Amino acid sequence: MAKHAIPLLILIRTMLEILRISAAVPSIIVFGDSSVDSGNNNYVSTIVKSNFEPYGRDYKDGRPTGRFSNGRIFTDFISEAFGIKPTVPAYLDPTYNITEFTTGVSFASAGSGYDNVTSDVFSVIPLWKELKYYKEYQWQLKNYLGKKEAERFLSEALYMISSGTNDFVENYYMLPVRASEYSIEEFQNFLVGIARSFIMELYQLGGRKISLAGLPPIGCLPMERNTNLMLGGGCIESYNSLAKEFNQKLQALVEKLNKEQVGIQLVFSNSYGIFSDIIQNPNAFGFENTATACCGTGTFEMSYACDRYNPFTCKDANKYVFWDAFHATQKTNGIVADHAVKNSLAVFR
Repeated sequence: MAKHAIPLLILIRTMLEILRISAAVPSIIVFGDSSVDSGNNNYVSTIVKSNFEPYGRDYKDGRPTGRFSNGRIFTDFISEAFGIKPTVPAYLDPTYNITEFTTGVSFASAGSGYDNVTSDVFSVIPLWKELKYYKEYQWQLKNYLGKKEAERFLSEALYMISSGTNDFVENYYMLPVRASEYSIEEFQNFLVGIARSFIMELYQLGGRKISLAGLPPIGCLPMERNTNLMLGGGCIESYNSLAKEFNQKLQALVEKLNKEQVGIQLVFSNSYGIFSDIIQNPNAFGFENTATACCGTGTFEMSYACDRYNPFTCKDANKYVFWDAFHATQKTNGIVADHAVKNSLAVFR
């Protein structure tokens, strides 16, 4: 076994070098919340989990992985579109190692946000700790590839940040802390400041190709629509307006940093428009239901409220925009990812 170890290592490194030369983006490195968590929360003491049926029922082997969907999530489709691999593994998953993580890894944690208070709500991984794990990963990669090659690999990787929804939905509008400290505009600016600091830390650590995701129309999430039943269960337009305002601030941040930082390629990936198109014209995308989710009654269920024993879960998730009351179906994730690849992320291909 040992006599084959060195040739195997040489083969792996040769394959990685071929990938580096042939691909504009050799790796996808992910930070954020449940929209991009591929299973890190499985290894965290929190109730925000999805490593049980029916989650993952349409995944490649019908296995619940900890992704908050019936199948793959947004970043999985991005990785596949860039010709890397069909899924991005979770950093805390012990079944993977630095060999698999070299071409993609997710540090994201469902339930997290830019604000540490958001992560404290359900005891999930805060953004600062996601960055700590990334630094640990950098060290591992340098040991594996060598310092020079690892630094080159990391500078060419695509860094994806998707966060913010929980900061408003489960923090500002649910808890008395931030709402008593900040007006809604002040809170937005507070979050933008954290996003700026996080991007700058990635930049200082060698990251150059960075995608910052905006908020979707959060007022149209089934969970939010369910609180609006007295008015017909429509989207909460005040929440949607907030999402658009916050996205404008993130867009301005992206433009500012691109002017200030030498060598950075920072893009704003705004899913609001494509999500709105899907919700307003579902038939054009092959959907039948936008107001409720597939799992359970489709109005409030997520995580443990969405389990195998719920008798109301739909049979065909492809007809639904949302899988649970907060998260998109695999089909929706694929459409949104395709839109991003053809628009905001096209510069990296």
